[in-house]
Amino acid sequence: MTGQFVPDNLDAALWENIEPFANDLLERGLNCSNCLEGLIRDASNLAEHISEAGALLYIGMTCNTDSEEKKGAFLDFVSNVRPKLSEFSDSLNRRIVGHPSLDDLSDRYDLMIRAMKTDLEIFCKENIPLGVEQTKLITEAQAIKGAMTVDFDGEERTLPQMSGYLESNDRSEREAAWSAVVERRMLDSERLSEIFDELVGIRHQIALNAGFDSYTHYMFRAMHRFDYNIEDCLEFHESIEAVCMPLLRGINDERRDCLEITRLAPWDVNEKTGFGPDIHGLPPLRPFQTADEMVAKLSVMFHGMSGDLGGKFDKLVEMDTLDLDTRKGKAPGGYQYYLEKSRVPFIFMNAAGLQGDLETMIHEAGHAFHSLYCGHLELIDERGYPIEFAEVASMSMELLTQTGWDMFYPDGEADRARKTHLEGVVFLLPWIATIDSFQHWVYANPGHSRQERSEAWLSIRDRFGSDMDWGGHSAFREVSWQQQGHLYGAPFYYIEYGIAQLGALQLWQTHRKDSQKALNDYAEAMSLGNTRTLPDLFSAAGLTLGFDEAHLASLIGEVDEAMVGIKA
Repeated sequence: MTGQFVPDNLDAALWENIEPFANDLLERGLNCSNCLEGLIRDASNLAEHISEAGALLYIGMTCNTDSEEKKGAFLDFVSNVRPKLSEFSDSLNRRIVGHPSLDDLSDRYDLMIRAMKTDLEIFCKENIPLGVEQTKLITEAQAIKGAMTVDFDGEERTLPQMSGYLESNDRSEREAAWSAVVERRMLDSERLSEIFDELVGIRHQIALNAGFDSYTHYMFRAMHRFDYNIEDCLEFHESIEAVCMPLLRGINDERRDCLEITRLAPWDVNEKTGFGPDIHGLPPLRPFQTADEMVAKLSVMFHGMSGDLGGKFDKLVEMDTLDLDTRKGKAPGGYQYYLEKSRVPFIFMNAAGLQGDLETMIHEAGHAFHSLYCGHLELIDERGYPIEFAEVASMSMELLTQTGWDMFYPDGEADRARKTHLEGVVFLLPWIATIDSFQHWVYANPGHSRQERSEAWLSIRDRFGSDMDWGGHSAFREVSWQQQGHLYGAPFYYIEYGIAQLGALQLWQTHRKDSQKALNDYAEAMSLGNTRTLPDLFSAAGLTLGFDEAHLASLIGEVDEAMVGIKA
């Protein structure tokens, strides 16, 4: 890209390469608002290079957690580049916010300046080394989880591969598979608890250093939660309890009766997703055999929805930025990471041929579509959409594609998949409330003991979970929160999924009446990136941002109606 402040071939993984450009931004003369705009534009250009360098190192590490070379390269960036970037960013923010021409800037920069002022408010130099230690611990936890495999049914299998056995109609096989995974998790549970203990201590100290009385209050500022607060989250928990729990219990009652058992066990239903064996004894849903088959069918499906989405999906395939198969040494979970300089989305997941894998791929494709829709925006801050709306892009795509799932299933099997997915919406919201409630408790009580943490977790699980017989696995139940990677790597990032689900369900309501309008609303809102406030982004898609019981009940009520209408 000729004419840019930073040359295309800059290796931004090394501070000595970044430093001359950073010094230029901090030292150049600024005489007017036009000069200030030029500074912001050049700072954005530098940030794109640095962001992409860090992204590629993170991707390399998560794709190969057993590679000491890739882990070392990522940690070197974390230890030697990010601390200097933190100080540089603070100095640059102070220069911009304190400039006499700031008020002469157009309203284009309002949201950016608001975020800068917040970052200045919470910045504390003493927190830089604590942030490095935090990332090292998170990386260790990812490596521990990535190394987990189970010898089962004659082969060494990753934990995502083991998920398939939990949909077996043979209850003894499900129990054996679930128990094998639990036994493997328990081998590392002590170290994972130690890591979490250390993270809680570090995070509380970060908050104190920044002048906050709790990490909760610190993170609400750090995550730029300008449009809702702690009380809104607590109200949302109550709304979920009132609206979703009766329906969840009804689904579980039907499952228990159809399976002809007196009480459900953890191997009868996944508490997070609602997945389990078919209650009528039908074979497990298997939408694809290989990741390549899934990708090919998704291309046809997206083209069937619109030429726009089909073209965007094909672009993902052509750019060769997909790592989809599960394998030993690969970090668990799935994510989309946008390479800011190249304007290319990367998708990571662990596909094992399950319906949940199809939903994950569609979810991450929704994130990628969002990135592509707003890729035309010039500044990196303009493309850095709020997390809550990022998840609207992904979660609504899961719902909007439901009508196209026949591509993956013969003989009406897609109806089973659609009903399973809607049941998953009912299960996911209480799980979101569980994880968010747990985090609020953990960071409100940073000096807690392991026993107190277990008691708090179990109390929250009783509020939002299924009535289950855990048999002899009570020790695992007490630490079962360890499965949720966000608690380690993305503290307080979870309620966003619930907020986004409310938006996604509203888009789905529109889609059921007028599919083209829903797709148009989606495209228009996603193309705005971070140029509007969160409530305005919701409005641009024809959605309402709200947390009250009545709002949630109107959405879940339609989900219930749709499930009743599906003969599966």
